[in-house]
Amino acid sequence: MTTLKPDTREKLKAVSTATLCTALFKRGLRNQFIQDVRPLNPNLGNMVGEAFTLRYIPAREDLNPIGVFQDRAHPQRKAVEECPPGAVMVIDSRKDARAASAGGILVSRLMKRGVAGVVTDGGFRDSPEIARLDIPAYHNRPSAPTNLTHHQALDINVPIGCGDVPVWPGDVVVGDGEGVVVIPAHLADEIAAEAVEMTAFEDFVQEEVLKGRSILGLYPPTDERTHGDFAAWRKANGR
Repeated sequence: MTTLKPDTREKLKAVSTATLCTALFKRGLRNQFIQDVRPLNPNLGNMVGEAFTLRYIPAREDLNPIGVFQDRAHPQRKAVEECPPGAVMVIDSRKDARAASAGGILVSRLMKRGVAGVVTDGGFRDSPEIARLDIPAYHNRPSAPTNLTHHQALDINVPIGCGDVPVWPGDVVVGDGEGVVVIPAHLADEIAAEAVEMTAFEDFVQEEVLKGRSILGLYPPTDERTHGDFAAWRKANGR
């Protein structure tokens, strides 16, 4: 797993997934926003970390009795204990929320171990309790049945699909109140730097629009006035 630079992490904590999606689009990457996942608590601030993955396949009943959890090497339990602090656990649940990907106890353990967040394209059980925890968590919808009902945990830290997005271990995962975007690891530094610049300009534009200014010549900035006004705004706001 690559190492996410502290400066890059801080930059990504201050920008939106919308801005990141635009920066990725400029580079030809159109499919990096995980589909149909939502934050259980949208007020926790940005989730940022490198992807640590868990892959489920459809459960086969004879291989998934409740007793499998007694095995300390069970992939789901093992993944919870091995996901590095500062990483984001990303779970491939095949977009199937009929059974839980995890529950409150496992997510609490991730939180206590310093994991930056958890994402599944399925569902979490104990979702009201998870929403009160101090760890960002994203899922499709609540799901009470145990994961064994429909999921068999199989692989840890391999390339997966989550909400139609390819996720490689070490990719940089960012979540906010809108959802989750996956940044290829080798692009993280430059995407973060560009997104900070884009955010400053968009904040300036928002203020101008709320004052009643037309977007023509402003967004995108095609007028000389816009460039001058933005430079003055940045100086005044320390941006």
